[in-house]
Amino acid sequence: MQPFDLLTPADQIAMLMRRIYEHAMTTTSGGNLSIRDEDGSIWISPSGVDKGTLRASDVVCITPDGSVIGAHKPSIEYPFHQAIYAARPDLRAIVHAHPADLVAFSIVRQIPDTRIIPQAQDICGQVGYAPYALPGSKELGDNIAGCFAKGFDSVLLENHGVVCAGQSLLQTYHRFETLDFCARLHVHARRLGQPRLLTDEQLKVFRHHKHYLLEYIPVLRTTREKELRKLICEIVHRAYDQHIMTSTEGTLSARLSDDSFLITPYGVDRRYLEPADIVTIAAGQREGGKVPSRAVVLHGEVYARHPEISAIITAQPPQAMAFGVTDAPFNIRTIPESYVMLRDVPKVPFGMQVTEEAKLAAMLGGDCPVVLIENDALVAVGSSILQAFDRLEVAEFTARSILRAKLLGPLVGMDEKQVQALCDAFLKS
Repeated sequence: MQPFDLLTPADQIAMLMRRIYEHAMTTTSGGNLSIRDEDGSIWISPSGVDKGTLRASDVVCITPDGSVIGAHKPSIEYPFHQAIYAARPDLRAIVHAHPADLVAFSIVRQIPDTRIIPQAQDICGQVGYAPYALPGSKELGDNIAGCFAKGFDSVLLENHGVVCAGQSLLQTYHRFETLDFCARLHVHARRLGQPRLLTDEQLKVFRHHKHYLLEYIPVLRTTREKELRKLICEIVHRAYDQHIMTSTEGTLSARLSDDSFLITPYGVDRRYLEPADIVTIAAGQREGGKVPSRAVVLHGEVYARHPEISAIITAQPPQAMAFGVTDAPFNIRTIPESYVMLRDVPKVPFGMQVTEEAKLAAMLGGDCPVVLIENDALVAVGSSILQAFDRLEVAEFTARSILRAKLLGPLVGMDEKQVQALCDAFLKS
């Protein structure tokens, strides 16, 4: 795909609006996106056009003198876009939509706390709150722009939805998607108990730079490496489409040899990941000119200790993570597939993935293929990329079934005799 920042404003708006719609974060008629161009023109999604099939030719341009260029009327929410840009000259893009979980927060007059996962506060910043006003009105524009003028980059709208802004449309989308993920995680977690939030000290631990390894220049690209790069991208795209990775969070690696592996990069949108983005790690050094995932040291420790492991996935599947942000145990003993694929899933304290990588790596293996890191991620390993991904999927499906079961009655898992029979039938070497 052509680099996103080289697409025209109209193409960017059409592409991301379709992405928002396909991820069920807006409806056919809801939401609007805009970009402020270098000359002061504002490109904005149109009013009354199907958001699920929006094309670049549908996008409207409003010039600095107020002229409207395009086949449609601009969004009725154009006034608040204009007001935000006037209040914050540094902003170049705006995303507004009504994803269900953020709307849920807006109608109970609460703001989702971004300290529920480590990356969210850095991506979203502090979240503002704008009082209700009639859609399309000057009052609404003043309320929202007033929040942005105070320095907020993400603002929840009372009984309405959310507005995020940034220096580019892709950065703004990442804010929007991450805030929506926080809201969903809070909602799932509330079914289990009170969500646990990260402290300032824990957030400092997360902001490490261990992934900036020494660099080297690869000489040879084997056919196997090229095949693995392609497969990594296919599985990451699949994980994103299934909502078990987000644009900004999710790592997949695959072993190349005893002292080398491939891993997804830091800071690249998972939906647009391409084989050339993948980073080779060899003898503890990173491929020149690329930055690997923050999890690279942990993945390297796993490969060094477990020659039978050929793939590792670190991700934030939202329903499994509900168990990671509460004190509720993740009871895998629900159906045979869950236990056979996952065994019992231990939870480890936040920070272990950064400060005690060797200890965490030693836990993983045949008898413990999945670990849940509190407030951070689920780690799944396998003898192949597909097996590791399958375990990630099974963990999320298991969590989903438990959360739904809680609405029906007490969970009745398999007893010790049934579990032992499974071990005898499927898990003996």
